Amino acid sequence: MKNFIAVSDFISLLNMSSGFLAIICSINKDFHMAAILMIIAIIFDSSDGWVARKINRQDELGFGKNIDSLSDIVSFGVAPSIFLYTCINTTPSIFQIIVILTSLLIVICGILRLTRYNVIAGKIETSDFIGFPIPGISLIIASLYLSGLFNPYIAIMLSIMVSLVMISNIRYPKFDNMPLIAISCILILLLILQINIKIYSINIPALLLLLFCLYYLIINLIKK
Repeated sequence: MKNFIAVSDFISLLNMSSGFLAIICSINKDFHMAAILMIIAIIFDSSDGWVARKINRQDELGFGKNIDSLSDIVSFGVAPSIFLYTCINTTPSIFQIIVILTSLLIVICGILRLTRYNVIAGKIETSDFIGFPIPGISLIIASLYLSGLFNPYIAIMLSIMVSLVMISNIRYPKFDNMPLIAISCILILLLILQINIKIYSINIPALLLLLFCLYYLIINLIKK
């Protein structure tokens, strides 16, 4: 194993571990901590590639690419789907079936999105994401919950839309707006440290983060 694994892969495993712990918290109905852990997973996911470039990772066999994708499906596929199902937790009815199917759709589209990425990586010359980036669904669901504006119907509609856009051919530019990235990092830090900045019980950092995500999602749909 030491011939395959690198420092950046340990960061990918921290991503996966955060996602796994988010699942445990969701099952235990600690939704606040589950949402925080999904956001922490995004931080680790954003860091592993940067670390790999800094250490000049040589990955001819694709070990790093695969461990990253497998970690992502736990943190950004299974974790948000379990969160959605347990958080809504409706009594047996037609609506519960919709919740189950929506949760399943998140996982299916997440697997398809990551598999397509692995297949075309290095074969298509583009600096854009093809389809909405999979961490986005965790960030949208987590920030929606933390904002204090969580609504089952809105959560389901957003989950269905984001899942389908993930497997679309719509191109999403990689994040290069440094002021927006800096503001997003501050908002994420405020959420992780649980520094409450609220107006009428609405968590402002979470709301702003949600609006940034929705803007990124929708503006590229409109451009398409």
